[in-house]
Amino acid sequence: MTKLTLGSHPYLLGFEQLERLLERTAKSGNEGYPPFNIEQTSDWSYRITLAVAGFAEEDLAITVEDRQLVIRGRQKEDGDGRIFLHRGIAARQFQRSFVLADGVEVGEAIMENGLLHVDLTRVQPEAVVQTIRIKKG
Repeated sequence: MTKLTLGSHPYLLGFEQLERLLERTAKSGNEGYPPFNIEQTSDWSYRITLAVAGFAEEDLAITVEDRQLVIRGRQKEDGDGRIFLHRGIAARQFQRSFVLADGVEVGEAIMENGLLHVDLTRVQPEAVVQTIRIKKG
């Protein structure tokens, strides 16, 4: 019995990339830190909000790598000789990745009240009808 994959289905031409995308998404970590929301702000835009209390703007990096939005956070160690009797607020680093569809572009990032907002917009597709001319062989 042959396993039929998305990329090998005879009517789905050029979708091999989608299968790799699904595998990459499944492998990305499912850790819960930092917590985040994804909201649709209009028919063509989205907003990702991460709870990054304790992080300053310079502690955060936002990049797009191979159609993947990557948000990293790394706090600088305070080496000022403080002695903690209890340390319940962790200063840990994180990395969150979000796979972007073709046509989704990253807009601005805003930091307010311990929340990092990253706005995304989807480029509206144009309706295109293409006629292919048949040549004689």
